[in-house]
Amino acid sequence: MDIAALSMSLSQSNLMQNVSLSVLQMAKGSAEQQGQAMVEMMQRSVTPHLGGNLDLKV
Repeated sequence: MDIAALSMSLSQSNLMQNVSLSVLQMAKGSAEQQGQAMVEMMQRSVTPHLGGNLDLKV
């Protein structure tokens, strides 16, 4: 294998690795945002005092 072909192969491999890493970082960021949104939604939905009393009129 000549030097030029080896250089091209290594360059392409490096590029594919960088692209893969960038996509993984974007997916991680998206997952973190979704997780934070889920936590906020769950915190807003928790009302421990709700349902503790029952008002009845006879």
